[in-house]
Amino acid sequence: MLAEAAAVFGLLAAPPRLHIVWALTQGERDVSGLAERIGGALPAVSQHLTKLKLAGLVRSRREGRRVVYFVDDPDVVAVVRLLFDRLDARRTGRSAAAADLRSFGA
Repeated sequence: MLAEAAAVFGLLAAPPRLHIVWALTQGERDVSGLAERIGGALPAVSQHLTKLKLAGLVRSRREGRRVVYFVDDPDVVAVVRLLFDRLDARRTGRSAAAADLRSFGA
């Protein structure tokens, strides 16, 4: 289990992949929308999405000719949001308790 967790965190250790997952926690997008959002080249974003899909962190569905990507695991969303909330709290000097309350919609 430790090796599996380390592999997932290893995937998220790449800033572009973490940025993709973060963007997808905000809502689903297609590859071109993600590339625009994160400021990456379309082929690179596509390769990152393939790795994230293989790891089970993101999923996709076809809408006509478009492929839309999303995160449908609430635990993945919670972990990524908690991480960003904690980092934001540290950066802005807010307490960790305030970040916790914000994470849970309080």
